Amino acid sequence: MKIIVTSIFVQDQDKALEFYTETLGFIKKHDVPVGKFRWITLVSPDEQDGTELLLEPNDHPAAKEYQKKISAEGIPATMFGVADINEVYKRLLENGVKFTMEPTKMGELTIAVFDDTCGNLIQIVQK
Repeated sequence: MKIIVTSIFVQDQDKALEFYTETLGFIKKHDVPVGKFRWITLVSPDEQDGTELLLEPNDHPAAKEYQKKISAEGIPATMFGVADINEVYKRLLENGVKFTMEPTKMGELTIAVFDDTCGNLIQIVQK
């Protein structure tokens, strides 16, 4: 068994698609109409057949509450691995991304946290 799709709640699918592709550099894999929303998945450019990230609309009240509460508590919704966290941090800052935590060494890891503009905090980690 392996993870093939994981999701993240977003407030606006179009805004999220733009941020995750144009700012973060993910590649759109699927964009299929499903009722009033879309099944939009993204993949890493380095692993285009790897795990897909679903941009899940937070239309359900429980999803909105969950997203709001974890963000307010400073809890990242998900984590992305990077090879060079300082390079990624610098590039994202230059693209206007707001960080709530700059790269910080935590044992064998270095982590940073940013706001994805779609209701989530996202953690990046370098091992």
